[in-house]
Amino acid sequence: MSKYHNKITYVDGIKFDSQKEASYYCYLRQMERDGKIRDLRLQVEYELLPKITGEKIKQLKTKTKVVPFTKQAAVVYRADFVYVDCATGLEEVIDVKGRKTKEYILKKKMMLALLGIEIIEV
Repeated sequence: MSKYHNKITYVDGIKFDSQKEASYYCYLRQMERDGKIRDLRLQVEYELLPKITGEKIKQLKTKTKVVPFTKQAAVVYRADFVYVDCATGLEEVIDVKGRKTKEYILKKKMMLALLGIEIIEV
């Protein structure tokens, strides 16, 4: 059993983290066929903060070498669905939520503050 009691579901050969997300995908595919939305994309990543790198000095047998390394990984938000609404021409970012984690709430605020993108929750 998963942490949030969701059930992995497959639709059109695509793995979804929950039945709710898979169901919403089917709804969006129908909207796309009806011409109400276009350019439906799944699992779109937005970089909120870049990775932080540094350099280490590594002593080899015959020489000293400067080696880059990652101090901290980038902070990334991954949207469940992104599409263009044909009526407005605007790009919509959708997140299908069962529970709002503290991490999600923070990333949602960062998306709006840093990128000016508002996440629509379903």
